[in-house]
Amino acid sequence: MAGNRISVRALDSDGLGLKTMAESGKTDNFGETLKPFYLRASAAEMFQIIAVNKLRRMAVSSLERLSKLEAVLVTKKGGQDEELLKTISELQSKLKDANTEAEKLTAENEKLKYRVKHLIRAVKEADLKLESM
Repeated sequence: MAGNRISVRALDSDGLGLKTMAESGKTDNFGETLKPFYLRASAAEMFQIIAVNKLRRMAVSSLERLSKLEAVLVTKKGGQDEELLKTISELQSKLKDANTEAEKLTAENEKLKYRVKHLIRAVKEADLKLESM
């Protein structure tokens, strides 16, 4: 590699701009020239690690919150479904009782109609007998 020309740029000591290694006069001290790049790379890597860890914590937190919300939704939905089922059950029971009562009343009404019909016939027969006397 000694024969290859290196075109790596490094920050100058004043931080005002970029210079080639040949311009900076640091061709013999390659490690010092790359030191700012290593520092920035290390800082970027640390930032990346911190960001990834923060995102993981946020994801775990979001999953925990989602689980809690789902549990609450199931509880509320289950509670509402349970309440609705209870109400439906009560209404069905009342409807069954009302239908049973209606059947009883209908049967009783038919018996009374039959009796009234026979009473009217008996009264008419009695009137005819009285008229014929």
